[in-house]
Amino acid sequence: MRTIQELGEKVAATRRDLGLKQKEVAAKAGITPESLLRFERGQVSEFGSRKLLAVLAVLGMEVTFVKTGMSGSLDELRLERGGA
Repeated sequence: MRTIQELGEKVAATRRDLGLKQKEVAAKAGITPESLLRFERGQVSEFGSRKLLAVLAVLGMEVTFVKTGMSGSLDELRLERGGA
């Protein structure tokens, strides 16, 4: 992911996959539902690391750093492309 919009889209997809409502995640993360909504829709220019980490924790996700241009394993690439 290279943009905040892509990050928001991934968070939204994960939240939906888990069957969670925006209000639930926002409450558990200590942010407003409106803030989460705008983040998921890519309507923010900045989200803040504390908010991001709180949302990711609620969703059971974490940040991983990968050097740009590094290829993942074949399994990781398949998962990224929808499990093909």
